[in-house]
Amino acid sequence: MVGGRSATADVRLELMGGFRLLAGGAPADLVGNAERLLAYLALTGPVARVVAAGALWPDVSERRGLASLRTAIWQCNRAVDGLVEAGEKRLALAGFVRVDTAALADLAAMPDDAAAGVLRTLRGELLPGWYDDWVLLDRERLRHLRVQWLEDVALRLAAHGSFAAAYELAFEAVRCEPLRESAHRAVIAVHLAQHNVVEAVREYRRFRHLLVDELGVEPSTELADLVFGRAGPGGRAAGRILPRPEPVGARSTSRR
Repeated sequence: MVGGRSATADVRLELMGGFRLLAGGAPADLVGNAERLLAYLALTGPVARVVAAGALWPDVSERRGLASLRTAIWQCNRAVDGLVEAGEKRLALAGFVRVDTAALADLAAMPDDAAAGVLRTLRGELLPGWYDDWVLLDRERLRHLRVQWLEDVALRLAAHGSFAAAYELAFEAVRCEPLRESAHRAVIAVHLAQHNVVEAVREYRRFRHLLVDELGVEPSTELADLVFGRAGPGGRAAGRILPRPEPVGARSTSRR
C-alpha cells in the first residue's frame, strides 16, 4: 500500500446526487481524473485500458490518454489500496467496493420494505454537473429505472396495506417526473386502494390541468377510466361519482 487506506475497510462509492468515496465511513480524497476513472468503472464494469483512456480523454492522442490513465490508477490506489484492479490490458473496480447505483439492479430480489428503504436513499440524479457522454446515457437510464421502481413498489405496498410508505414513494415519483402519467396513476391507485375516491379525483384533476397547460393534451382514457369509469385497482368498480371532464376544446365546439 502506498499511503492509502487498507482494502479491508468498508468502501462505498456514491454517484447519485454527486460523487463521494467513503472508506471506513470517512471521505477519501481524490482528484478529478481519479474520480472520473472510478465513476466510469462503476458504471461500465471491467473494460480494456485503451477503451477507458479513449472514453475519459477523447481529445488527446492514445499515448497521452494511456499515460493519464496510469496516473489516475495510481491516484485511486494511493487513496485506497487495491481500489482499481489494473491488469496489463484491462481494468476493473475492486470487488470490495459497494456502489450505490448497483442497488437498483438488486431491487427485484428484495422484500418491498427493503426496496422502499433503498429507493429513499437514492435521491438526486447521477453525477450532477458531469457532462461526459458516458454519464449522460446512464443518467437517463437510471432516472427512468428509479422512477419505475418507485411506482412499482408503491403499488405493491398499497396492495399489502402499507399506505403511508406507498404514498411516500408514489409522490416521490411524481416529484421526479411531474408530467409522467404512470407516476400520477400510482398516486391515484394508492388513493383508491384506501377508498379515498375524492382524493383520487383531486389528483386526476391536478394532473389533467398540468398536462393541458404544459402540453395541450389530455390524460389517457385508461387513467380517466380508473378514476371515473369502469374499474379501479384489482378490477373493482370505482364508480362514476363525477362526470368525466370534457376534452380540451370540446365545450367551445359544442356551443357553436
